[in-house]
Amino acid sequence: MRWLRLLSHQQRQTLLMMLLALATGVEFLENIMFVFASSHIVGGINADPRSFALVQAAYAVGSMLMILKQQWLARRFGYRYYLTGSLLLFMAGTLAAATSTGLPQMVGARFVQGVGGGALFTSCRILVNLMFGQADRPRATRIFMLGIFAASALAPAFAAELVENGVWQDVFYGVMPFAAIATLGAWLLLPDAESRDDMEGPALGPLLLFGVAIVALQASLTEARFDIFSHPARVAVIATVALALLGAFLWHQWHHAAPVLQLHALRQPVYLTGLAMYFVYYMISNLSGYVFPIYAEQALKFPLATTGWLNTFAAGISLAGIFVYLRVARRLTHKKPVMVTGLLLMAAAMSYFSVMPPDVGPAALVVGLVGKGLFGVMVIIPIAGLTFRSLAGDDFSHGYRSKNLIRQIASSFASAVGAVLLQNRQFSVHTSLVHAIGQRPAEAAQWMQTAQAALIARGFDAGQAHAGALAQLAAMVDQQARLIACEDLYRLIAVLALAAAACMLVQRRLD
Repeated sequence: MRWLRLLSHQQRQTLLMMLLALATGVEFLENIMFVFASSHIVGGINADPRSFALVQAAYAVGSMLMILKQQWLARRFGYRYYLTGSLLLFMAGTLAAATSTGLPQMVGARFVQGVGGGALFTSCRILVNLMFGQADRPRATRIFMLGIFAASALAPAFAAELVENGVWQDVFYGVMPFAAIATLGAWLLLPDAESRDDMEGPALGPLLLFGVAIVALQASLTEARFDIFSHPARVAVIATVALALLGAFLWHQWHHAAPVLQLHALRQPVYLTGLAMYFVYYMISNLSGYVFPIYAEQALKFPLATTGWLNTFAAGISLAGIFVYLRVARRLTHKKPVMVTGLLLMAAAMSYFSVMPPDVGPAALVVGLVGKGLFGVMVIIPIAGLTFRSLAGDDFSHGYRSKNLIRQIASSFASAVGAVLLQNRQFSVHTSLVHAIGQRPAEAAQWMQTAQAALIARGFDAGQAHAGALAQLAAMVDQQARLIACEDLYRLIAVLALAAAACMLVQRRLD
């Protein structure tokens, strides 16, 4: 473009770096906002939690299908057309989600969003290596990481303020300006495709097999949220079919001469160890991310805006931690102690949340949020640096696609596990609390009399006061059951973090 000639080489490079960070940040911003405001979106489309789980699965399936075909599409159309088209498709899905009036429309919209946004992370990270030389690549990588963490920090507070001061549709509309800027930047700044006459077909057979396997896997995870105890055989059958199909896909790719997923190039022990730690990290991170809004807003009764800003505070700690880490990373000859410390901090933060009383204020959570925020930077950034150090060129591209497939699977798995454990633990605790109240009739009657008297003093008649006292008692039991269930789940996350720290300590590949 002619106007680019007015900029210096360094300014053009910086503009490209910011574009790649923005394009990736758009997907992170939308996904975190969507998860944070999910309870309000459920109410907006009149969906029950079981049906709404399909919405989460739709995005994951669309995303993974696009990640799998990212290389072919990028080579066929070039990154300029490919990323511009992906962002336009993502915007179309976002607009469709904002105008959805029911579950089917939202499922379709999220699938389109997944197809459009699924490979943004992968493509932009690959472009960092392709478009910048050795001298500029570290700065490009820093800007790329800062874009992701900045979007993650902004998302919860942004979503909370949009819902608090508007309607749930604003969660989707709020993303559109950022996506539009990224789309325009992709069209203006990215290079056209090189002419290629050797492009083969899109390998639809393996893609279809993978798609069916992922749909079955997502279905098993979705059903597990609600049927793992009532219909375990059904969940087991769906999961077995999903794993068999996925195994068939991997076997086909391993033996195929021109596979969609290059597995042979990714057999390096360092990469495989890093991939396993990625899965563990995303499991712990997404499980914690699923629990916190429920814990703060529903169990501790914090306002929505307060919950959003607390989330943003933790993400802001991660963002600040990146600046510190990037300054000292070169002096750290061994990264393992940093990662182990990050996991131990996460375990401590989860343990801290697990002992909070029901009347605690927002300020009391700050200590735990600091540990949670430091976990985000002290674990994932070193893992990212060590996992891909042995991969270059096409191997790096294949490795990053596989890593983002793992990210999507871990996120879905964490959501399913968190939902089923929280739901069943809350039901069990609620039953125990109701039984305990029944075992103390005198104390319960005295509490009811006190509550009724307070309501009568406010002008209610005897019948209204009795009904109001019962409603207050039921609400207290529900809140206490939810609080205990969340705290139990936090204890589980703490154990997972401790186990991950032990595994990190004994492994010898990532150091």
